[in-house]
Amino acid sequence: MPVLSATNITHSFGDHTILQGVSISVEPGERVGVVGRNGCGKSTLLKILAGIFTAESGTVVAQRGTLVGYLHQDPDLRERDTLKQAAMRAFDRLHALQDELEDVFKRMGDSSGDELEKLLREQERIERAIDASGGYAVEHLVDQVLHGLGFTDAQFDILVKDLSGGQRARVALARLLLEQPGVLLLDEPTNHLDVQGREWLEGFLRDSYRGAVILISHDRYMLDRVVDRIVEVEQMRLVEYPGNYAAFRKQRVERRITQLRAYEKQQTMFKREEAFIRQFRAGQRAKQAKGRESRLDRAKEDAIERPIELSELRLNLPKAERAGDIIIAAREVSKSYPNEDGTTKVLFDRLSLQIERGERWGIIGPNGAGKSTLVRCLLGEQELDSGTVKLGAKLAVGHFTQTHGDLDPEKTVYRHIQDTIRKETDEKVMMPEQDARNLAGAFLFSGKDQERPLGVMSGGERARAVLAALLASAKNLLVLDEPTNHLDIQAAERLEETLQRDSEDPKTGKKTKGQFDGTIVLISHDRALIDAVCDHLLILDGEGGATVFAGTYTEWKHFEDRKAADEAARLEAKASASKPKESAPPPPTASGADTPKKSRFSWMSIEKIEERIAAIESDISELDDQLNDNEIWKHIEKANKLTGERDTLREELDELEHEWIRKSG
Repeated sequence: MPVLSATNITHSFGDHTILQGVSISVEPGERVGVVGRNGCGKSTLLKILAGIFTAESGTVVAQRGTLVGYLHQDPDLRERDTLKQAAMRAFDRLHALQDELEDVFKRMGDSSGDELEKLLREQERIERAIDASGGYAVEHLVDQVLHGLGFTDAQFDILVKDLSGGQRARVALARLLLEQPGVLLLDEPTNHLDVQGREWLEGFLRDSYRGAVILISHDRYMLDRVVDRIVEVEQMRLVEYPGNYAAFRKQRVERRITQLRAYEKQQTMFKREEAFIRQFRAGQRAKQAKGRESRLDRAKEDAIERPIELSELRLNLPKAERAGDIIIAAREVSKSYPNEDGTTKVLFDRLSLQIERGERWGIIGPNGAGKSTLVRCLLGEQELDSGTVKLGAKLAVGHFTQTHGDLDPEKTVYRHIQDTIRKETDEKVMMPEQDARNLAGAFLFSGKDQERPLGVMSGGERARAVLAALLASAKNLLVLDEPTNHLDIQAAERLEETLQRDSEDPKTGKKTKGQFDGTIVLISHDRALIDAVCDHLLILDGEGGATVFAGTYTEWKHFEDRKAADEAARLEAKASASKPKESAPPPPTASGADTPKKSRFSWMSIEKIEERIAAIESDISELDDQLNDNEIWKHIEKANKLTGERDTLREELDELEHEWIRKSG
């Protein structure tokens, strides 16, 4: 039985119908992803399901006793609460139950007979309700969720009135997750989360939360790893696809091809009928032509629409002048600023890096770690505390920032593209109008949209216009600061296609020509974009530290996971070695019991084993230092050899530690 369902929902804003006769149902524990272009009605659908909007027609039904939780974009928080108190309000009902139970205990002291029996039953009822609401161990859970969403213990006592908009949104998300409703309606929950926060939320929704989820998100990795069904909102309708986002993309292309064939077949029929009507409108067959015209008019009312975004549109981007071999060289650069409490916030300290021509660098890290500040310092837009930065020769820099306050609100998209290119080339180049319109179309502006002024467009539309103009203005260094923040998935994928370099499909061998061959520095929390575009990473830890990694985001995650697993195994072995043996195992009998396999180190004394363990740990530490050097990963054979040596040493170390434990017993 569905835990939440909506049937024949229709909703309009003025004369604009946004949903028409749509239906959706969600089973207990199901995870549903909702996707579609910005403005297509995704958020409206969730608000109708949450009861915030009332549909013009149709019904919404929640299973009896089911709490439906909705993540509000403007959360209702108490200004005088601390951050932690605001999150703890998820358990207001639990606290009320605890107060009820305390009152019952007080009344028991003066009761007897039937009155006492009644209070005992009341005690049992309240205790069951307390257990169902999370019991008494909620404070640890609150801390866990707040930490997962990127808050530190030092921030727990900040008053809500002093929180930023992004922090308030994260507190509201924490409170909603802690409430554990039967259905979670999440509208872009990752908007204010960094990479680590997004990964934590994925794990929570996938592994910890037991209710149903309806999730609107532009984060393709989250949709891949959390949902098991995709619902696309398209042209006032809902289209369902089984599976995660990757499965949806494949099925969607197949569906579009089928739609296109049906559309083309129908258009051929229309043209044939129109030709017949024109030829025989007058004469002996005029009555037949008139009848066919009436049937054609009725057919056109229910005509198949041409599928949108069927094929990838390749761009002919202008080539920039070739830059020097070294694009940016930073040596021992540092930047910090004073906090209000008198302490110092270190963003990066004595950081050195070198970006070479054609490389694509992704900069990731927690919110507030200094990613944007670092980029501005590298470009000379902001002063460093210490260190030097040298920019390469013949650089043409395109810097996409998170604000676009310098746009002329009266200009159309194609005029903005033309004027940007003319400005960047000192009035020497004027892109033809049709080329500018083609570029706008590549960034998903329809013909009608291209006539609208920038001033009436959404943040995502303005971001697409700025990106289109930037890419068309012949830059050899693109510095992109959160370019997908306001983009829907289709626009983010179009940007990704544009930025990708030459590639080859490892399965088919098919080669794809990249559309931008310059250097890229990308700040983003969009893991799919980083993974597809970047071949180097700079990871800021938020405490002044930084790590350089030569490889993709997925390669870095595998590297980090392997390090964490090795460290966990080392600590576990060390802990086991330090535990006293409770009792020796009984000797093997001759009745068929298996004899333990003899270790290849059984001949060694404990002193010899300890010496060898120390030597191996030293060798592993040296190998780790070499593997942490990003230069090693430019020579994959050497890196693989070092990795193999490390694995061999790790295996020997495990055997030695087991033998040490055996002999110590």
